[in-house]
Amino acid sequence: MKAHFLFPKYSVFVFSILLLSCSNDSDTDTEIVDNPINTTFDGIPAGNPDGNYPVSSEASLEDISNPDTVIGDGTPESCTGQLFIDAVAKGGKIVFDCGPNPITITLNEPAKIFNDANPLVVIDGGGLITLNGNNQTRILYMNTCDPDQVWTTDHCQNQDNPRLTVQNITFANGNSTNETEFDGGGAIWVRGGRFKVVNCRFFNNTCANVGPDVGGGAIRVFSQYNNQPVFIVQSTFGGKENYGNSGSNGGAISSIGVSWTIINSLFSYNVALGNGGNPSQSGTPGGGSGGAIYNDGNTMTLTLLGSRIESNKVNDFGAAIFFVSNDHTGNVVIDTSTIQNNTGGSWYPSYPGISAHDDTNISVTNSTITE
Repeated sequence: MKAHFLFPKYSVFVFSILLLSCSNDSDTDTEIVDNPINTTFDGIPAGNPDGNYPVSSEASLEDISNPDTVIGDGTPESCTGQLFIDAVAKGGKIVFDCGPNPITITLNEPAKIFNDANPLVVIDGGGLITLNGNNQTRILYMNTCDPDQVWTTDHCQNQDNPRLTVQNITFANGNSTNETEFDGGGAIWVRGGRFKVVNCRFFNNTCANVGPDVGGGAIRVFSQYNNQPVFIVQSTFGGKENYGNSGSNGGAISSIGVSWTIINSLFSYNVALGNGGNPSQSGTPGGGSGGAIYNDGNTMTLTLLGSRIESNKVNDFGAAIFFVSNDHTGNVVIDTSTIQNNTGGSWYPSYPGISAHDDTNISVTNSTITE
């Protein structure tokens, strides 16, 4: 799935999970997701501290009161990377019982979801678990079109499951630079089904650092069912200098043909490392777009609500956001959000830090967008 375009002029069981009800004018039930992460990674919480945008039930925490797998027996030593890999292979609702203190579980290979194991996969760290790729491996992989993970339909690019949620957990030091066939996505790579992230943190994840069609230092996504959005809720990508994520494009997240709804989240200190754009300018390796977010495709929507994007960096386009709808049908919605202090790049026809075609519909309300 390659997309090319030309630029103008540039060719445990969970501890204390609370849902606080919130009402608004909509008929849809909404709630504010309370952040249950009581410990921080060098003082970095999950989510935008100033974000209080209402969250729909669809985008909220999944219920894990009856888990299918409990990793651990109450001690840190009982929680190993292999047990996590085995649990993910079985699917279902996965929680941890590793003692009362934060722990880090290091992986030496990615945990992979099998498409025929369970239509629902929920991984809940209870605010205490960090999954660590040790700068050697991607952490989590799902692909409905990978025969090694079992094809379950004849339309793998558009099927409604597995439905993957990661919540109350930290992903650190994921590295997919050794991946060649399914590249990008230093911490998480997803194709097909549905994907949701709630109350999570992403630190120092990386993918290939050059190339026009690769990206997502933390997350790379393709082919969501019926073009429904990926939800990113109350989550942090970076949050502090030297903790950001990096890749050729989309320092934090990257996708082709995927919509995103991002709520009460923080993107900072992420970097798009490539240079030369897409297609690559002569004599360059390509990439370098989307310091925080890289969106490429046709009809898609990027929705940013109650979120903050700041202090991200690029070499070529979109210091904060790169959004190119090849058929000019995509749109961007920004409400009650702040985009500021992002550096580098060019081609900003409408707003600082946002690279998009000049006819892209970008709706901005109650928000601040500055250089």
